[in-house]
Amino acid sequence: MTATAFAAAKVNLYLHVAPPTPDGYHPIASLMAFADVGDEVSAAPAETLSLAIRGPFGAGLSAQDDNLVLRAARALLAHAGRPDAGARLVLTKALPIAAGLGGGSSDAGAALRLLDAMLGLSLGEDRLEAVAAEIGADGAACLRGRMLVAQGRGERLSPAPAMPPLPAVLVNPGAPSPTGAVYRAYDDSGAPGDADRPEPPVLDTVAAAAAWLAGCRNDLEPPALKLEPRIGEALAALAAAPESLLARMSGSGATCFALCETIGAAQTVADRLAARHPSWWVRACTLT
Repeated sequence: MTATAFAAAKVNLYLHVAPPTPDGYHPIASLMAFADVGDEVSAAPAETLSLAIRGPFGAGLSAQDDNLVLRAARALLAHAGRPDAGARLVLTKALPIAAGLGGGSSDAGAALRLLDAMLGLSLGEDRLEAVAAEIGADGAACLRGRMLVAQGRGERLSPAPAMPPLPAVLVNPGAPSPTGAVYRAYDDSGAPGDADRPEPPVLDTVAAAAAWLAGCRNDLEPPALKLEPRIGEALAALAAAPESLLARMSGSGATCFALCETIGAAQTVADRLAARHPSWWVRACTLT
């Protein structure tokens, strides 16, 4: 029997980054939200562990040992003391790759939950999060898949401030934005930020949430824009939309987002941008 799990796109509503510590890691504070668009992972019983990849962005991924889904699966089986257990995993890749949307981490999280249930491991939330954290900085957050604040290296998770669901438009201009290069440019900029966590007032409307978020920032946005001008084109197009309440880059890029008052307004923006820029990946969604 095949089971399927949704792997939601992660969006950094803000991303505050401090200078690196002596071990080379950058402390962060980030409000992460998750969209109702994403990838899909399925699992079926099998004698050996395998991964197949399909979908519009599947061709850009390897199904070999470096894939986060396989790494997560092997780590889970090792933690459970069942390294020889098998499963046939299929990843349907609908999100752009290396896009600042946490796709690989969300895919890994979906695989962890599927295998835990299918194999009857019953590891529990804490142990699953520990495995997810081994896979990447966003691993534990993407395993939860709900709005939260991540701090430290991304492993310290706490509840997000209360706010309504946020209608949004996601745009990826098809530009590369390697995380390592963006962080190096950030360090070389001479103007590092701070991993501060702002405390909001009551955010009972989308407009109030957007206004408060406008006072926050993504510290990786300026260096990413210098490295890849196409990110700036996407940001400018989102900001120019009359329905847009806030436009910002997510993560280390290249995906950008705009918040809108309603999902109808977000769909209008998405349709307009998709028509003007047919090579861009554009999706209306709701962030929760």
